[in-house]
Amino acid sequence: MKNKTKSNCVFGIVFLVFFSSCSETSSQAQPKPVASVEEQIKTKFTGEVLPPVTSSCFAGAYYRKAFSSKDYWLGIGGTVVLPTLTYDLTRINPNKLGTYLDNASIYLGGTSDDQETDIGMTWEVIREADGSVSKERKAFRPFLRRTGYKSGQTALYKNAPATSDYYWYPGETISMSIELIEEKKLKFIVEGAGKKYEEIFEVDGYQKGFMANYKRVNAIDQVSNEGKPVQPTTAKVTGAKWLEVYLYRSINSLVVKAPMHSKRFTDMQCPAQRYFVLSSSGESDESIDIFGSK
Repeated sequence: MKNKTKSNCVFGIVFLVFFSSCSETSSQAQPKPVASVEEQIKTKFTGEVLPPVTSSCFAGAYYRKAFSSKDYWLGIGGTVVLPTLTYDLTRINPNKLGTYLDNASIYLGGTSDDQETDIGMTWEVIREADGSVSKERKAFRPFLRRTGYKSGQTALYKNAPATSDYYWYPGETISMSIELIEEKKLKFIVEGAGKKYEEIFEVDGYQKGFMANYKRVNAIDQVSNEGKPVQPTTAKVTGAKWLEVYLYRSINSLVVKAPMHSKRFTDMQCPAQRYFVLSSSGESDESIDIFGSK
């Protein structure tokens, strides 16, 4: 009888241990399923680096900048309505009669391995039908700028040719993009209003194995003022609207366009928020008006 009782006790203990083990296993949280590629594109990629919350302004201009995290991005693009520049007529450029000390630009760019690029549109002089160069700025023209790189590649600034094929005007809608298509080469495309400009831009610091950040910028630039406090002006740039902005990224060996929504960029309004009127109605659109400080 004692042996039977002992056997029952052992069985009970084993049963309790087994039951406890099963209960513990069943109560553990199940692994969260990996989001689909479509969902990652819309929200966040697996392992995606988040952008910093804030960043310091660089003095010299009034600008609205949205820049991505430093990650394995391959470029940036978007569709934008070009703005209108209203000058401060008292701020004449003494070194270039017919122009002013404030100007408008709207562009993309990035930084990879400490090499910076600014690539997009700036309000520029044009070549008139008679072959002369206008004294005043009359149209947006594509420009490309890079800083120097440790490979020995020198800094460079260039414009698209001064022909009517490459002039765009306030109120026109254009698409712009820069994409790392192969090592050390960014492909820049501007298209809209029946015109198109395309160029392969050599940038040694941009390589697919390097982490990089990319940006979009709307600005009132100020002549010969880089690194200095902004100058008081009544100039304003109004009517710009990004209809969409996206970042390029490779996933499963396929390059996709991921919306540059508010969780994918650092918000910069420089030198202060009071110079900007911003509004948005979607995940990656934004209307931007910029006002000087006078």
